[in-house]
Amino acid sequence: MAAALLVCSSFARADDGTLRIGSKRFTESYILAEVVAQTAAPHVKVEHRQGLGNTAIVLAALKNGSIDLYPEYVGTIDQEILKHAQPSSLEQIRGELAKMGFGIAVPLGFNNTYALAVRGDAGLGTVSELARHPELRFGLSHEFIGRTDGWPGLAGRYGLPQQPRGLDHGIAYEALAARQVDVIDIYSTDAKIARYGLTVLRDDRAYFPRYDAVLLYRLDTAARFPQAWRAIGGLEGKISERDMIGMNAAAELEGQSFADVARRWLARQGGNAAQPAATPRSLAGVLFGPDLARLTGQHVMLVALSVLLACIAGVPLGVLAALRPRLRQPVLALTGVLQTVPSLALLAMLIPLLGTIGIVPALVALFVYALLPIVRNTCTGILGIAPGLRQAALALGLTPRQRLWHVDLPLALRVILAGVKTAAVMSVGTATIAAFIGAGGYGERITTGLALNDNTMLLAGALPAAALALLTQGLFELLERRLVVARKK
Repeated sequence: MAAALLVCSSFARADDGTLRIGSKRFTESYILAEVVAQTAAPHVKVEHRQGLGNTAIVLAALKNGSIDLYPEYVGTIDQEILKHAQPSSLEQIRGELAKMGFGIAVPLGFNNTYALAVRGDAGLGTVSELARHPELRFGLSHEFIGRTDGWPGLAGRYGLPQQPRGLDHGIAYEALAARQVDVIDIYSTDAKIARYGLTVLRDDRAYFPRYDAVLLYRLDTAARFPQAWRAIGGLEGKISERDMIGMNAAAELEGQSFADVARRWLARQGGNAAQPAATPRSLAGVLFGPDLARLTGQHVMLVALSVLLACIAGVPLGVLAALRPRLRQPVLALTGVLQTVPSLALLAMLIPLLGTIGIVPALVALFVYALLPIVRNTCTGILGIAPGLRQAALALGLTPRQRLWHVDLPLALRVILAGVKTAAVMSVGTATIAAFIGAGGYGERITTGLALNDNTMLLAGALPAAALALLTQGLFELLERRLVVARKK
């Protein structure tokens, strides 16, 4: 298994002449990455690895060469990546990034700063006023809560006593409108600010730095893709704040795909008339879209390979736990502890360890989560065999190894298979997290739906996953019945 994963990892990092562009899991990052990808596409083969979670994950992908560049913001680079307590000059930022093998280039032309927003009827105008209202409920994105340039520093600068509640950025506006929270963090180019009539609180103590949009790239990118890099350089200063708000609105409010939004903006830059706005998408149209076969193949591959690897490792571990009482509790405890590790945290740890994003870390994570039911059921199945049967096998002259193969495992097979079925069904659902690190599957639709708060897209990802889980369970139950019939014969 280790050899197979290392081979997959080496292939994933091979330089095949493809320019790989990453994006984080929010609307603007998707769109900017598409603009860059479509600009470079006439000159080089391009791959957009979209929705790679938060800054830590996409930065890890850049470090290990899984992507070549991605859209970032100067303030995030300065304070979140380089960990500067105070704003630094561009020269200092470039110097420190160069030591890491990175560079920043192509300032796109707009500043998308962080801000806090409240409902229009809240009667507040500045961030300082929040300190006088400890009853206000804060619903902040998880990344903002943990960032060095986010909540910890903001609360310290303004003396805010509130304890924020973690809330996905995609649903924060609806939660604010429904009065479930009173304050949210926003990006200044968000399209929903005007739609919901929100008041953006003035940063009266100048806490937030400028977040000018740029490209963060590996220093060898320009030399490897010279023509594409020159084309990308033509984007410098071309995207205004108004343009960005309009593109975000087209995706979030009009339901246009990220690729279409980018294509229409690029067409306008070329002097061509923009295409008509997209008509609202039906659930059936999205569900059975052209990407269904690709996503299904990726999802099935992830589940099948991870469960197969878990069987190869889990059944011997279950046998060991059953036949060696001293090892039983340590083995079961270890697999149980692995099951409790949060999925995104495990993925974030695996990326630097394995040196890649995509299929390899996703397979390792799914393998870990599939182990427990297989190990536990194997152990339970063997321990449930009547002692008389096992003694009879020894009395007939069978060695312990022969008894294991011809008595223990066949009698425990139904229980073992039930554990494999549980692991497979669980893996179908868990595999949706693979999209956060560019491994594909139905999770691609779910992450896009979360970014846009698009229920149609969410359902288009969730329904096939549910159908695949039901199909998996049905196939295993059919296999169980056939095994029972075969044993009776």
